[in-house]
Amino acid sequence: MTIRYKSDTFDLTTSNITTILTCPNDATIIVKSLQASHQAASNVDVDAYLRKSGGSDVEISHAQLNKDFKNMVTSSLNMEANDILKIQADTSNAITGVVSYALIDRSQENG
Repeated sequence: MTIRYKSDTFDLTTSNITTILTCPNDATIIVKSLQASHQAASNVDVDAYLRKSGGSDVEISHAQLNKDFKNMVTSSLNMEANDILKIQADTSNAITGVVSYALIDRSQENG
């Protein structure tokens, strides 16, 4: 088993629900934080969603940002094989951010 600490940035160029992280089928992910940032002086609603493997999108967080940033995951979030983390803003080209996580890779296990 290998644990890799990673971070990925995102830039929401659309108001559609956007995938920002997919858990590989041979791994588990522990999301430490999902930081969303908005720099303009207008309100933008931001929602985070989790799709369990084979399921539908479930809203896990909501924030209204105005020259502000927000950690959309307040504690930690466990993602299992093929789970998908998504985010959506009601305004395009307004939200950027970073997701920080530990990727626990089981691909090197024997048996």
